[in-house]
This record gives sequence, structure tokens and C-alpha cells, in this order.
Amino acid sequence: MLRTILTFVQVFSAIGVVGLVLLQRGKGADAGAGFGAGASGTVFGARGARTGLSRMTAVLAAIFMINSLCLTYLFQRDAKVAPTSILDKAAAGAAAPATAPAAPPVDANAVPVAPAPVEPAPEKP
Repeated sequence: MLRTILTFVQVFSAIGVVGLVLLQRGKGADAGAGFGAGASGTVFGARGARTGLSRMTAVLAAIFMINSLCLTYLFQRDAKVAPTSILDKAAAGAAAPATAPAAPPVDANAVPVAPAPVEPAPEKP
């Protein structure tokens, strides 16, 4: 249940990060880009203008990274609990003893029938 919820969060955060990155403009498209190469840092400071899209991208990226760590922990914990491989299963199947065929089912309503007496065979001289 928890793994399923975390997987959905992982998928939606990945799609959100990709979508937000595609919606943002590049560095060269800032308002200060018209002043020449590298001059955009002088208009808005060294970091440039932080928009709501860039903040939301950072939040979704953090959610994605933390969720990735949680999913990795869950899968590694489950892998340590029951390590099985195809070879282990094949060895267990070959070592299993053969079972006898099952007896036919008994009808509870059946009337018991006594076996017919067997006459001894006549002796030959």
C-alpha cells in the first residue's frame, strides 16, 4: 500500500518537474539579455529573477529526490527479507519428495456392499 502511494507520488512529481522545466524560459531570455552577453546578472543580481515556476520546480525536485530515497529503502528492505532466485526455486522443486496420488473421494451416502465370497479353485490331480 505504501509502496503504491509512493510510486504514484514519484510518477506525478517526475511529470511535474519535466512540465515545469519545459514551461520556463532559458537564461538568455531574461530582460537583461538585451544588454549583451552575461549582462543579465547585473540587472537582477547574480541569481537572476526567481519566479514561481522556478520555486515550484525546486520543491517538486526535492519531493522527487526524497521519494526516490524512500522507495529505494522500501525495496532494499523487502529484498533482504526474502532473497530468492530462479536457481533457489529450482533446487527446492527438485528436492521436494514425490507425493502419492490422492485417494478417490468417499461418498457418504453410499450403501456398503459386502464382497462376494471367493470359492477356492479345485485341485488338479
